[in-house]
Amino acid sequence: MKAGRKNMRRACDEGAAVALAEGESIMQVLTLRGSNVIEVMDGEGVKSLALFPAKFQKSFWIKSGSFVVVDASGRDQALESGSKIACVVSQVLFHEQVRALEKSGNWPAVFKSTTTEASEAGTQAQAAHVDEELDSEDDDDLPPLEANTNRNRPFELYSDSDSGSDS
Repeated sequence: MKAGRKNMRRACDEGAAVALAEGESIMQVLTLRGSNVIEVMDGEGVKSLALFPAKFQKSFWIKSGSFVVVDASGRDQALESGSKIACVVSQVLFHEQVRALEKSGNWPAVFKSTTTEASEAGTQAQAAHVDEELDSEDDDDLPPLEANTNRNRPFELYSDSDSGSDS
C-alpha cells in the first residue's frame, strides 16, 4: 500500500471525532452521477453537485444515503462563474462517526429524521419478514411453475415411451 493511501486510512481509523473547519458542512449523498461527480443535499435541503476526488477512488466507496464532509467555501463563486460542480468532498463519514456527531449535537436537523426513519424502517422490515416466514408455511395458494420452453430436452421425449415394463 502506498504511503498516501496508508496515511489516509490511518487518519480515518484514528479520528473517530470529526471537527468541521470553516466552510465545511455535512451533506448526504443523493445520487452518484458518474466520473467522480455526486449529487449531495445540505442541512437546509439545497441540492448541489460535488466532486469526489480521485485520491478517494480505491480507498473509500460511497453509496446513496451515506454522509460526507464537503468543503463548500467557494460554492457561491463557482455557481456565479457557471460551474455546475459547487463543492469538493473532503471526508467520508463512517457509521461510528455519524453516531458520534448525532450525540454531540453538530448533526443537522434534516438528517436526524432520515437516520431514525431508516433504522425504524429496517426494524419494521425485519419484523414483517419474520411474520411472513411464520405465515408462509402453506404455499398451496401459488400457481405451479411453468416449464421452460427455451431449451430442448430430448431425454424427456424418450423417457415417456416404453418404460421397460415388458421385460
